Amino acid sequence: MLTLGTLAPNFKLLDTVSGKMLSLAELKSDKATVIMFICNHCPFVKHIDDGIVALAKDYQSKGVSFIAISSNDVENYPQDSPDLMKVEAKKVGYIFPYLYDETQEVAKAYQAACTPDFYLFDAELKCVYRGQLDDSRPGNGQPVTGKDLRSALDCVLNNKEVDSEQRPSLGCNIKWKVS
Repeated sequence: MLTLGTLAPNFKLLDTVSGKMLSLAELKSDKATVIMFICNHCPFVKHIDDGIVALAKDYQSKGVSFIAISSNDVENYPQDSPDLMKVEAKKVGYIFPYLYDETQEVAKAYQAACTPDFYLFDAELKCVYRGQLDDSRPGNGQPVTGKDLRSALDCVLNNKEVDSEQRPSLGCNIKWKVS
């Protein structure tokens, strides 16, 4: 896991919705920035998609930036291709960029392991949270609330320290390219 306090690794990736190359410097917020590693086909991501959109709607108005990145190997998982990412973003109603990490270098720089994987960076782009959205998983009956990430966001926005006891996200492994 990325160590708390680590500066967000920089990147410039294709936004599959707009077709533009976008960088962290262009997308970050001066309050808080959420970076999430997701993909189209993962049942864990599909389970929380509406919760992610609701979270972004609640916090973008407070100055928080949201960035989604897919790093999966599209040769072996064509359902995660950039064209289908654009379709998925529109279908689900993503109100944030959905970037394609073709080389998988960004996922490696963030030490992302699964989809979904969530990172929260403060105004200085220092990592203050990395972990799960909440306790909900497909089939476990827990509602999708986003409580873990919401709690961390509220701390950052209120200049309070984020609890360092953080639960890692669970989901599908990132589909790494085989070299």
